[in-house]
Amino acid sequence: MLKIFLGADHAGFKLKEEVKEVLSSLNIEFEDMSPAFEESDDYPDHALKVTDKVLETGERGILICGTGVGMSIAANKVPGIRAALCRTAYEAELSREHNNTNILVLQGWNIRKDEAEEIIRSWLRSPFEGGRHERRVNKIIDIEKKYSK
Repeated sequence: MLKIFLGADHAGFKLKEEVKEVLSSLNIEFEDMSPAFEESDDYPDHALKVTDKVLETGERGILICGTGVGMSIAANKVPGIRAALCRTAYEAELSREHNNTNILVLQGWNIRKDEAEEIIRSWLRSPFEGGRHERRVNKIIDIEKKYSK
């Protein structure tokens, strides 16, 4: 059974709480890695909590900050993580099908709960297509290996 690790800074906290409702309604197990609201916390701290769990378990994660950009940058610094900032269900679908993303990043300031639900549903139901996309993802893995030395 799929498990999702959630993380958000102060700017993404409200949407994260709504995402928990969405995941519950879909019967998706989740663990909130940033359960307390902290007025001026730092998004890299939350990103690392989730990336560590995703790598440790092989499960997936959802990260949320104000714009989603900071969480995306922080998460993608970790070898083995493929995080995508998605603003539409179509972007989420392609991020899974073409890039085999293991973390979905959302914008806390610009996404409503109903939009987040549509994006999450699309991301969860979309499988990695493999084929030519696997070749490309493997090239990304090679880049990680080259620069993580």
